[in-house]
Amino acid sequence: MAEIKTQRLDGYRRLIEIARDLASTLDLDILLERIVRAAAEVSGSEAASILLYDNLTRQLYFQVATNLDEPTMRGLVVPLEGSIAGWIVINRKSVRIVNAQEDPRFFGTVDQLTGRPTQSLLGVPLITKNKVVGVLEALNKEHGKFTEGDESMLSVLGAQAAVAIENARLFQQSDLISEFVHELRTPLASLSTATYLLLRPEMSREQQEQIIHNIYNETLRLNSLASSFLDLARLESGRVQFHKASFNVADLLFECKDIMNSKAEEEKIQIHIEAPDGLPAFEADRDKIKQVVLNLLSNAIKYNRPNGSVTLAAEAGENEFCISVQDTGVGIPEDAMSHLFEKFYRVRETEGKAIGTGLGLSICKQIVQGHGGRMEVKSKMGVGTSFCVYLPRSGKTMPRL
Repeated sequence: MAEIKTQRLDGYRRLIEIARDLASTLDLDILLERIVRAAAEVSGSEAASILLYDNLTRQLYFQVATNLDEPTMRGLVVPLEGSIAGWIVINRKSVRIVNAQEDPRFFGTVDQLTGRPTQSLLGVPLITKNKVVGVLEALNKEHGKFTEGDESMLSVLGAQAAVAIENARLFQQSDLISEFVHELRTPLASLSTATYLLLRPEMSREQQEQIIHNIYNETLRLNSLASSFLDLARLESGRVQFHKASFNVADLLFECKDIMNSKAEEEKIQIHIEAPDGLPAFEADRDKIKQVVLNLLSNAIKYNRPNGSVTLAAEAGENEFCISVQDTGVGIPEDAMSHLFEKFYRVRETEGKAIGTGLGLSICKQIVQGHGGRMEVKSKMGVGTSFCVYLPRSGKTMPRL
C-alpha cells in the first residue's frame, strides 16, 4: 500500500512538471505532441492519441499519436456514432476497455491505416469551461490492465491539456484574424475611395471606366484573400484531411502546364517539363500537391521577365521525390528569403508587379509539411528563383476502406 501511495505521489509530481511544460508553448502542434507523449508516460501505455472536436460542425478529427508515422492521417474524421472517442464526447465520460476489438463502438479505420492494432484502451474527455474540446486516449497498457489510478492520472492530465489546447487555439485564431483584418484594410480603403470618386459629377466616362476596373480587381483580390484565408485556417487547425492515392507525377506536371499555358502565353513565358521516363508512382493527396505546383508555377510566371521561361521538373531519389519550379525572373532579395513563408508576406520589390494575397506560400508549406515533406528555395537577383518540394516516398500501400 505504501509503495502504491509513493508511486501515485511521484505520478502527481510528474503531472505538475508536465503542466509547466504545457503552459510554456502556444504552438498547437508542439503542444499536442507534448500531451500525447506525457499521456503515454503517465498511463504506462505503448501509445497515446488526441482527437479534437469541432462544436460547430459536430465533427471529431484525428490529430496526433505517438505511434504515428503517417502525417497525412491528420484531419481524419472519426464518427461520433460508431467510435469509442465519439461516445466519450457525447457522454463526457471516461472509459476503460480491456479488449477494444470486441467493443461494438470501436472504429477500426485508424488501426487499418497505422497497421498497429489497438488492444486495451483508456480514454478521457478534454473539457474546459464546460466545453468538450476533444478526447485523449492511451492505447495498449504495457503491463496488465488500465487501473482506476491510471484513469485518475490521465483525467488530471486531460484537464490540464484541455485548458492548454483552448488557449493555443484562441491565440492561433486571434493572431490569424488580426492579420487578416489588417490585410482587409487596403482593398476596403481602395473600394471606399473608388465608390466616392464614382459619385463625383466631374468624373469623365473614361475615368469612371478605369475606376470600375479598379473596383473589379479589388473585389477579385478580396475574394481570393478570403478563400486563401479559409484554406490556411483549416490547414493550421488540422481540419483538412489528406486523401492519399497513387498517381503519376509527370502527368500532374503536364496537367499544371496545360492549366497555366494561356497565362504564360500572355506574358510570353515558355514552360518546360523535365521528368525522366519510368518515374515510380507517387502516393500523396493529388489535389493538394497539384495546388502546391499550380501556386509555385503561377508565381514563377507572374514574377518572371518577358520572354522568360519556367522549368517544371521531377525526380525520384531513394527516400523522397523532388518537384522543382525554376524561373528566369527578377529573383528575391536576400533579406526577404527568411520571410517568404510567413503569412501575408509579400516581397517589397515585387508588390507593384502582380496582385497577390501573400498567403500562397504559407498554404504550400502547410500542405507539404502535412505530407511529412519540406520546401527549399534558392534565388539570385537578376537570374531567377527555384523552389524545390521534397516529399517522402512511402513504402506502404494504403488499405482499401
